[in-house]
Amino acid sequence: MKLTFKLFFTLLFFGTQLFGQDIDPATLLWYDQPAAIWEDALPVGNGRIGAMVFGKQDAEDIQFNEETYWSGGPYSTVVEGGYKKLPEIQELLFNDEPIKAHKLFGRALMGYPVEQQKYQSLANLRLTFKKEDITNYKRSLDLKTGIVTVTYTSNGVNYKREIFASAIDQTIAIKITADKPNSISVGAELRGVRNSAHSNYATDYFRMDGVGTDQLKLTGKSADYMGVEGRLRYEAQIKAHHDGGEMSRDDAILTIKNANSVTLYFVAATNFNNYKDVTGDQHKRVQDMLDHVAKKSYSAIKEDALTDYKKYFDRVTLTLPTTETSYLPTNKRMSEIETKPDPQLATLCYNFGRYLLISSSRPGTQPANLQGIWNNSMNPSWDSKYTTNINTEMNYWPVETANLSELSEPLTTMIKELTDQGSEVAKEHYGAKGWVLHQNTDIWRVAAPMDGPTWGTFTVGGAWLTTHMWEHYLFTQDKEYLKDIYPTMKGAVEFFMDFLVEYPETGWLVTNPSNSPENPPKGKGYEYFYDEVTGNYYFTTIVAGATMDMQILKDLFSYYDSATQVLGVDKEFAKKVSDARKLFPPNQVGKDGMLQEWTKDYEQKEEQHRHFSHLYGLYPGNVISLNKTPEFIEPVKNVLEQRGDGGTGFSRGWKMALWARLKDGDRANDIFKGYIKEQCYMSLFAKCYKPLQVDGSFGVTAGITEMLIQSNEGYVELLPALPSEWADGTFNGVMARGAFEFDFSWKNEKVNTVSILSKAGATCKIKMPSNVKVMSNGKSVRFKKRANQIIEFSTEKGQTYTIENL
Repeated sequence: MKLTFKLFFTLLFFGTQLFGQDIDPATLLWYDQPAAIWEDALPVGNGRIGAMVFGKQDAEDIQFNEETYWSGGPYSTVVEGGYKKLPEIQELLFNDEPIKAHKLFGRALMGYPVEQQKYQSLANLRLTFKKEDITNYKRSLDLKTGIVTVTYTSNGVNYKREIFASAIDQTIAIKITADKPNSISVGAELRGVRNSAHSNYATDYFRMDGVGTDQLKLTGKSADYMGVEGRLRYEAQIKAHHDGGEMSRDDAILTIKNANSVTLYFVAATNFNNYKDVTGDQHKRVQDMLDHVAKKSYSAIKEDALTDYKKYFDRVTLTLPTTETSYLPTNKRMSEIETKPDPQLATLCYNFGRYLLISSSRPGTQPANLQGIWNNSMNPSWDSKYTTNINTEMNYWPVETANLSELSEPLTTMIKELTDQGSEVAKEHYGAKGWVLHQNTDIWRVAAPMDGPTWGTFTVGGAWLTTHMWEHYLFTQDKEYLKDIYPTMKGAVEFFMDFLVEYPETGWLVTNPSNSPENPPKGKGYEYFYDEVTGNYYFTTIVAGATMDMQILKDLFSYYDSATQVLGVDKEFAKKVSDARKLFPPNQVGKDGMLQEWTKDYEQKEEQHRHFSHLYGLYPGNVISLNKTPEFIEPVKNVLEQRGDGGTGFSRGWKMALWARLKDGDRANDIFKGYIKEQCYMSLFAKCYKPLQVDGSFGVTAGITEMLIQSNEGYVELLPALPSEWADGTFNGVMARGAFEFDFSWKNEKVNTVSILSKAGATCKIKMPSNVKVMSNGKSVRFKKRANQIIEFSTEKGQTYTIENL
């Protein structure tokens, strides 16, 4: 796709006239209407507190969250002595009696309580304005700054609101201005959110108060849930400033009349210190924040917030071809995507994923949960917790390539904290050393099987999370980090060295019990069954040796072996681990020509299931690839064809990355367009069916990256799966394994510039024609020619290398 200079400037002029400012289709979400539903509101966040902005004209709603406000308090789900029934469960599965195994697992090994706690909505700010005729309405989120803006005209006055979250000053700031004096009159009320609509909640409380003439205060406690006492206490405050006019307070409502401008600062805190300690002082924390904010001007707070945000966001820039459609409002771009090419919409989604990560996962905060940090419900879908059979992992797929390695710290910290109860579960539920996590956890870091055996028999949740630690090392080459997380990796391996059992007749080592999320097989013993306790019919997914389990463990055991070599430790144990890995079942092809999802060749009960867990080995894993295992590529494609290109938001993000690994960029792009049309809100948040989830947004960012650069095969390849519509572009600041930062561009589908910053001094291997020149500081660098057009050269830390003669 080519743009003439004349067309380019025409589009630029069109965008400028349309919005009254330069539109950057790669970084600006904008709309000509307020959000009608919460999912279409625009998010801001600083990692700890977040808000969703509707942009309404007469009664604005801004919904707030604080990341540590969950139901319950510190608790344990460990059930003592469950391991005594484990051999019987394993024998039942080997004897093709899965329903009996399912029921026994439910009685003996399920954690208690049977569900985790819930992430909660904190507060709502209602701003009321005089209802008048509105023209020239626009709302936007500028991803370059992290600022949500609402503008409109009423009675000849141009009004503007801007909302942003500051990590430096730990506040969400709201500024209301007008271009004529004494034009702003607004009422403000900070409201709590009720818990009592859900039958499992005990009576909660919150209290709305005022403080002085310019503050609103909300206090409350977390709900009791599933028998766990709500031990969190929270406080939120609004501090108001006005220029001109007058301000008064009547109980819990602030009224400001005839002001030139109004500024509101939101701050909030709980008594949460960590997953075992809730003895913090929420009131003191809030007061300290207010005192800090009081010492600074709005312009200083905004400048510091921008500087802090941009140090992350500005690291990477992606540019794809721009078309006339690119300048339409975001929702209209989305509706046109399947019929009118708009490659820059992919760039916007790529940047939105980075924005969500910067806004929901900062060093020292909690990891991004199912909804990041944005949740408007006391009973959110799937509890808005940490689901570790795909969703939590997908949230962090883009963190390394997007040059945001520091933002993985909350995930690393959570994994280490999970070893606490995880080691107790390993001992009491499985009679094993090490630690284990299943398919869910929450802020209290529980680790036992939950939600019933259909889901809870997923024993590799912790193992999968641990592979992210190794990936962080590969992208950073940070040996001190590797030393720090090594005990966590080793503990995950130790559990499986004890837990794995021999599969009858083959001698393979397999997990038992196991499941392939969240897909029931069709085979002997897998009919729907009646549960006498609940009076309902259920299906079971419980098996021995699901393919996904063994692929994850192949990676984990391999990564662990590599870690021992890097650190020079535990050689004897590493040898045992390596020998055990050789006994894992191989990937197998079923009679239907597809990669088997289970060790046995079961049929599919659901034809187009949203999960395709047994393709972990292709992406994000490193077990199946075009180069290493070509014999499995057609069976993998058969699975993808059978499951189809539809599905939930997270499913489509994963499929994009899988087709990218298969070097089919046009197929990945088609899936992206379907995602935009069917599983994406106009805010660019992903859907999981209907509920909002952030995993799909992150998965799309990762999928787009895989289409443009891959480094999983031990070398870097540029444009491995370039869609034909993305013929020209640039990608600067993107990271590859080996701690290499790449700037590159392409024209007519061919790479034409490459610059590589070596951050660790590792050897660089890259797929390039053998006649290229490698230069650094004006001097030619010698390189070795390897097979398959791979060149290899040594680098020095901090040096930049360019590749010429492309």
